[in-house]
Amino acid sequence: MADDVVPKTFRALVESAEKKYARVRDLPAYGRWGTSNHYFHKVFKAYMRLWKYQQENRAKLTECGLQRWEIGEIASRIGQLYFTQYMRTSEVRFLLESYIFYEAILHRKYFEGSGKERMVRFKELRFYARFLMVSLILNRSEMVKLLMEQFKAIVDDSRAAFPGTNFKEWRLVVQEIVRFTRVDSPSPDARPLRYCALFDSHPSSRPYVARFHAKKVLKFRDALLTSYHKSEVKFAELTLDTYRMLQCLEWEPSGSFYQRSPVEPRENGAVTDQSVTSGLIDINLAAEMMDPALPPNPKKAVLYRPSVPLLISVIATMCEELPPESVVLIYISASGNTNPSTASHTESSSSSRKSSKNIALSRTSYEQKGALHENYINTNGDTGQYFENCLCLGPSRSGGSNNLYPGDLIPFTRRPLFLIIDSDNSHAFKVLHGAERGEKSALFLSPLRPSFKNSGTDVTQSGSQFTLFLAAPLQAFCQLVGLVSSDKDMDCADEADGIISTAFAEWEVNLCTSTSLDLVWAQVLSDPFLRRLILRFIFCRAVLALFCLQEREDQYLPACLPKLPDTFSPNSETVQSAIRRLAKLLQVSDCFRFE
Repeated sequence: MADDVVPKTFRALVESAEKKYARVRDLPAYGRWGTSNHYFHKVFKAYMRLWKYQQENRAKLTECGLQRWEIGEIASRIGQLYFTQYMRTSEVRFLLESYIFYEAILHRKYFEGSGKERMVRFKELRFYARFLMVSLILNRSEMVKLLMEQFKAIVDDSRAAFPGTNFKEWRLVVQEIVRFTRVDSPSPDARPLRYCALFDSHPSSRPYVARFHAKKVLKFRDALLTSYHKSEVKFAELTLDTYRMLQCLEWEPSGSFYQRSPVEPRENGAVTDQSVTSGLIDINLAAEMMDPALPPNPKKAVLYRPSVPLLISVIATMCEELPPESVVLIYISASGNTNPSTASHTESSSSSRKSSKNIALSRTSYEQKGALHENYINTNGDTGQYFENCLCLGPSRSGGSNNLYPGDLIPFTRRPLFLIIDSDNSHAFKVLHGAERGEKSALFLSPLRPSFKNSGTDVTQSGSQFTLFLAAPLQAFCQLVGLVSSDKDMDCADEADGIISTAFAEWEVNLCTSTSLDLVWAQVLSDPFLRRLILRFIFCRAVLALFCLQEREDQYLPACLPKLPDTFSPNSETVQSAIRRLAKLLQVSDCFRFE
């Protein structure tokens, strides 16, 4: 009986940890419940106890039949737990911890040789898919390439090893990651999408930013990111557009270029990592890769193809829990729908109002409830302009539950909002300006149609042009004029980045010293992420306005409300001169018309 104690205790610890994990997994990924560390600590503690127990009793457990893949499964679950917590909190240290566990599983080959059982093979496939996601978000391009090759080989082997099993879904996952990496393949010298003080903080403008203080200053706390386009580039539940915006709203960790030395094989095929047999994984490495001086990232709720009622409920939760003097960023990338059917309109309005009403009943006072209906009626009693056009957040066959109207967002304008609408129907959201119920909103609205020198460019295959300008302006400029990475050498790329940085520094000074800057922009200018978005919007609008291969029509230009001062218009010499220098450097001046 004594011999049974260790395996029984181990199985009990496994069952306890899995139950606790199930509770955390089912929590909403947003709001106070989703970001609470209480539940995370409980399940993490359970898995650490399990991990430590298998380390201390490895020999006995192995005698009793413990397989290496079972150890790998525990480590994989811990990595998954860390990743889940990263998605809930946006703390990159959790992402780094997840990477460490997954990397250890790969190097120690916990799943190798155990693929004779179908159940174990599925666990191995899930491990590769999850590790690919973590590596992708951390921009570990070499690891992504390695994982892709091994993942594809395992899927191919699975089809031969288990002929009676359908692996179609896993083949689709392989196709998704191949397509994603083919599109998102910046040059090796490309600057990171995340905010990096080395590149994004400009010495010449830093004193002006430090001294700048508006009458009211808002802190950027929360963001909601979602996109839906038919056949859009994605991997699992992360679309290319949300992937770019996700990184655009985070600090670059100081150890982003930190690479752990690979586990070197010996001549006999064994590995030199002495911790393989003990199962030890260094969970403190992430601390060495983080800069404690960096402020926390704004929390982000990344929604994959949500229904409009779900989207509205998440926005309501974020606005309800938003601290005073803070702003919420809402980014939506989706196709538009003009003058949809009355049935769809009615269904959407009904769904939206029902969802908003339920939220109000549960979260607000009676006084706030009574005001909810007012938000859909302007002073003339006309609701038409708020519900004429919409964004489609899902297949049209799903009806009005996927239609998001400008009027659906009006109830939330009681709190400060920074709205980015990337759509071929984005300008329909101009009606929000002046219709706010408490706080004036900042609006960035994409062009209705993209512009490209090469007319055959397929936006569904490359992601949104407007989003790319906000996330990687030089890459978007090159895409616009038809340049690829091989067309410019590293020195040229560095010089191009330098021109953009110099321009941004000058515009930053002008923003901080402007006497006509609307308070909506002034109150968010102190935030580095939002300030960078404003600078990139100015660049995007100027480039597209000066692009000579399209007519100067509003449909090809982005819009911002309230308007920025004329100093930052495309006709301003301060703005045009930077575009002129960049075009001359890249030898594409013929693509632009300068005054």
